[in-house]
Amino acid sequence: MTNKPIQGWVLRLVRGAMIAAIYAALTLLLKPISYGMIQLRFSEALTVLPALWVEAVPGLAVGCLIANVLGGMGIWDIVLGTLATLLAALTTRALRKKTALVPLPPVLFNAVIVGTMLGILLAQPVALCILYVGIGQVLACYGLGLPLYIKLAKSPLGQDNRP
Repeated sequence: MTNKPIQGWVLRLVRGAMIAAIYAALTLLLKPISYGMIQLRFSEALTVLPALWVEAVPGLAVGCLIANVLGGMGIWDIVLGTLATLLAALTTRALRKKTALVPLPPVLFNAVIVGTMLGILLAQPVALCILYVGIGQVLACYGLGLPLYIKLAKSPLGQDNRP
């Protein structure tokens, strides 16, 4: 009898938990620039990871949930911000064979959902909030996330060696 299926399951569980922890810690560590109408979440660079590992989908959702619960923006950010990240992660997973599109879902979902939410909550022009969140997402997801994805995809870490 082999332990490979159990080892593979444990590896995926641990990897998902690590992604959640890194996302939450990075967001909270950089709290002054992670929340608000103008935001740059460096943790959003991790949103490319579902293209490599399916366990990154729940990992990102849980990490975002933790960051939003502890971030102080309230219930709307907890629900809508986490939903945006979950939808983006699922869509990124679906686009995993199209490298240039891998970072696009988090840009679009967060710009529209989080930008709209911030515009309403902060009584600011919604279009301006969408633009600001979108710019931050482009910087994080394409500026940091895409190079991360390309590097990991070429490394042994990025290979899906499931038993």
